[in-house]
Amino acid sequence: MENINNRKTEYVFLFAVFCLASFLFFSNLGNHYLWQDEAETALVGKTIMEHGIPLGFDGKNFFSQAEMEDLTEKYVWKWHTWFQYYVTAASFSIFGINNFSARFPFVLFGIASVILVYFFTLSLFRDRRTAKIATVLLLVSVPFLVASRQCRYYAPAAFFTLFSLYCYLNIIENKKYAKTLFVLSSILLFHTAFPYCIILLVTVSIHSLLWHREKLASILIISAAVFLINLPWLIWTSDIQYSKREGIVRFVKYASTFISQTGKYIFSPLLFLVPLIVGAVTWKKSKRFFSEDQNMWRSLFLLIFYVFGTIGVFFLKSPFPFFRYLVPLIPIFCIITSLIVVSVAKLHIALAVGVFVFLIAISPFTDFLYEITHNYDGPVEGIAKYLNANGSDNHVVAITCGDLPLKFYTNMKVIGALSGEDYSAADDADWLIIRKYSCTRKGYRFATYLARLVNLGNYQKIVIDYPDIAYENREGPRFHKFRTVKNEDRVTIYRKK
Repeated sequence: MENINNRKTEYVFLFAVFCLASFLFFSNLGNHYLWQDEAETALVGKTIMEHGIPLGFDGKNFFSQAEMEDLTEKYVWKWHTWFQYYVTAASFSIFGINNFSARFPFVLFGIASVILVYFFTLSLFRDRRTAKIATVLLLVSVPFLVASRQCRYYAPAAFFTLFSLYCYLNIIENKKYAKTLFVLSSILLFHTAFPYCIILLVTVSIHSLLWHREKLASILIISAAVFLINLPWLIWTSDIQYSKREGIVRFVKYASTFISQTGKYIFSPLLFLVPLIVGAVTWKKSKRFFSEDQNMWRSLFLLIFYVFGTIGVFFLKSPFPFFRYLVPLIPIFCIITSLIVVSVAKLHIALAVGVFVFLIAISPFTDFLYEITHNYDGPVEGIAKYLNANGSDNHVVAITCGDLPLKFYTNMKVIGALSGEDYSAADDADWLIIRKYSCTRKGYRFATYLARLVNLGNYQKIVIDYPDIAYENREGPRFHKFRTVKNEDRVTIYRKK
């Protein structure tokens, strides 16, 4: 009877989580226009609908942000693995081409990750309280909510990371189909973002070596199979140099940035003070804070290995120290945090509630609620609407920052700073858009070039009532805007006389 009641309570909890997650993830999803990287995913995804494979050129515009280094000679996309483009194309085919459909499949992976973290945590620690707290923490994690609402690979990478680790636990427990599911999930993780797959295979291999040696041979064989299946892709893309800067200075800079972002947005360093506070109150009770359950520590180290593996790889090889690379770690840190909260609850429930409330209070959750219930206006929206209302499909647009969204929202020829096209192609452009923020060094050089054309006196200056911020709205917590920016210069457009 007790098991039946537990099941009913579990179903009610999960149903409530699903309903709340649907509201948080889907609300106002199509309001924001796509920003540069989202537009890249959407544009490349659109080419699949016509050609069957992802291309970086649609016959009029190039979608490269690396001066064609991300394309083959026949314009086949090779900078990223292709899963994100195919799910985007599938969504476009079903729901039409718009903001909502671009983000729809990624939101589904975000919601699925919230539900999955419950079952994964339960399988790890055999404790429903820990699983429920981890689920709630992920549900209200604003960085995860924002990242999952992007037309980009972040949410699928988090989901397949969790599901692959979950399958690994099932392999240890001899569950049926666990090996098959692990292989399939790992392959999909590879084709979502391949570094996470490699980190995963190393993590489970080390973990089984230390604690489950009876499964080591099986894990190594499965991992080798996943690696060999995906080896052709690694060979095909071996000429791509994702990180062009090496050396100790770069390592220190990237390491400090990633550690700072983790502490500021994912796992508060103040949580490390909890054991010290407990110890200061009473030593005898503090011993109860540190579990003597060996299974708990084995499970915890599975998470820790993946965390250190991920951060270490991106210290060394990430193109830039972007927060986006840490997104798959957010669910894992939520699980670790839930362990701390439950351990504190063993000492005093009020202290545990205080820790939980503190974690919610320091997050920008109220700002996120404002975002999903109010309109947002960004520069891309203003520019795209103005060009569509006042231009024609045969017009040429030159823009210093944000070319890809215009290629998505208009049918014009758009020349940007990053595609590798000759700047002289802008000499006779019908529209020039010199943004206040150039975003990159190449953007600054292109802005200097376009300013020369404006100074010739052949263009009419037009100011539209949209803020000229650097990006429409990025996923990183440092750059994300929850409200329309008011105290900023307006967007300037130059139209050929």
